[in-house]
Parts: sequence; C-alpha cells; structure tokens
Amino acid sequence: MCDEANLEKWAREGLTRRQFGVATGMAAIAAACTPKSGQADSGAQVVTSPGFPAWTEQPVAFETPDGTMDGWLVAPTSGPAPAVILWPDIAGLRESKKAMARRLADRGFAALVVNQYYRDTPAPIWQDFADFAGNGGWPRAREMRARLDAEAIMRDATAVVAFLDSRDEVDSKRGIGTQGYCMGGPFTMWTAAAVPARVKAAASFHGGGLVRPDYPLSPHKLFDRMEASLLIAIAQDDDAKAPGEKDVLREAASAAGRKAAIEVFAGDHGWCVPDSPAYNEPEAERAWAEMLKLYGDAL
Repeated sequence: MCDEANLEKWAREGLTRRQFGVATGMAAIAAACTPKSGQADSGAQVVTSPGFPAWTEQPVAFETPDGTMDGWLVAPTSGPAPAVILWPDIAGLRESKKAMARRLADRGFAALVVNQYYRDTPAPIWQDFADFAGNGGWPRAREMRARLDAEAIMRDATAVVAFLDSRDEVDSKRGIGTQGYCMGGPFTMWTAAAVPARVKAAASFHGGGLVRPDYPLSPHKLFDRMEASLLIAIAQDDDAKAPGEKDVLREAASAAGRKAAIEVFAGDHGWCVPDSPAYNEPEAERAWAEMLKLYGDAL
C-alpha cells in the first residue's frame, strides 16, 4: 500500500495542470460556497452560503515538542463541535484539503487540517497535485517525510489534541476523529494510539505503510493501544500489489478487539482526493459516506 510508484510515474510523464483540470475543478466546486463573508470577533473569517450552515475558518499555529505546527481550522458557528484531525496526503495542506474541512464543518465537525511538514516549512508548499507532480515534488517530499516516523507523529498528535481541546470551537466532552490520505493513512493510526482516551475514530484512505512486519510501531501492531473504531479504505491497485495486507489488518483488529471496517474500494491510489489524477468521484463519495457513518457512531 504505497504511492511512490504512481507518483514517480506521474512525474516522469510530466503531467500538466491541464491534465488535472477536471479533478481540480471538483475541489474548486467543493470550496466555492463562499458568497458572503465577514470577520468573527476572534479574527476568524465567517463564511456563509444560502442553504448551508455558517462556519468560521482561519489559519492557526501552536507549539509541539518539535517546533510550531501550522494548520487550517474550520468549524461551524452553531457552537462547540466534535473535532476531526485531517492528515493530508504527500502534497500537503492545500486548497483541496481545506475543501474537505469545509465539508466536515457543514456536517457539524470542527476540522483541523495540519501541515505535517511544519518542521521544514509552513504550508502551502504546493498549490495542488499538478504543482506537486510537475515541480519536483517527490524528491522534496521524500526528504521531509524521512523525519516523520511513528514517534514524531505521535508527539505531534498529542500536541494537536491538546490544541483542539483548548479551543472554544471544540466540544472536548466528545471524542475526536481523525482521517488521513496516502502517507496520512498511518498517521491516523499513530494518532489513535498516541491519545487513546480522546481519539475515538480513525479513517485511513489509500494509506501506505499500514503493515510493516519488521517495524515495532507498525500501525497494525498498535491496534491494542487504541480505543478508536477504524475505517481502512484500501485502493484496488494497492491491494493487487499486496493482497495479503488486508487479511493481516483484519486479523490484527480481531485480535485486539478493535471494531474495524477494512475494505478494498474500486479506485486506484489517490481516488479520494479531488485534485489527484486518480480521483474517482463515485467511490470517493462512497468512502466519505462510510467515514461520516464511522464518526456518527463513534464521536
């Protein structure tokens, strides 16, 4: 379950912004419901659109043991809401991820998109997946990702949860959810293991590195540390390359007594991300619906 082969293929083929046009357009549509805006007392932008609840959105920054993490916080104006932590894919915090956070706010969640690369640079690094693929994204991402082992992400997750629990937008009496894409998939599992008392739902979409037999902190080895219900949505091409991994995940979840839905979807790696060349809207929407059900049951 890894994205490296596809990313390098896209880079070799020299994909352009035109080739990403349809998928990027989908992200723009999802983000475009902002005809009226103003400033909240806190400095957050208030966004409204006919027929939709209002929400606030703003850049945020907070301290971790390793530095200052930046992110983008979107929350409904209706009052404190259960929080969701969104770990981006390899192209990082950008508009398509903010659009996902807005969708979550529309459903009553306070969503924080984090910049997993904050140790190196603030976000955004790339504007969209076309920018990533066409402008040397993979070598730079590989270098930054090397610093993001399980211990680092678990430190980050602990700091993220503490930050969210300090916010007025967040109902700290409710459980926290977390979702991640591509490299963010295992980050959700490490988040659930790092703060089990707070993180009650974790969803991985085409996540890479969920089963690493020789790594003591492989996500599948940490299920017994968690209290979260899990959704692990696997890309069909990732499954074709490693068909036994879904069985390892199911067996590990069963052994740990962890409630887990582990399913192969009819989409290739990246199918859930609107600005990805693999975006598959029907299957992405089906995966999103499964995630909302997970959150509805667990948070």
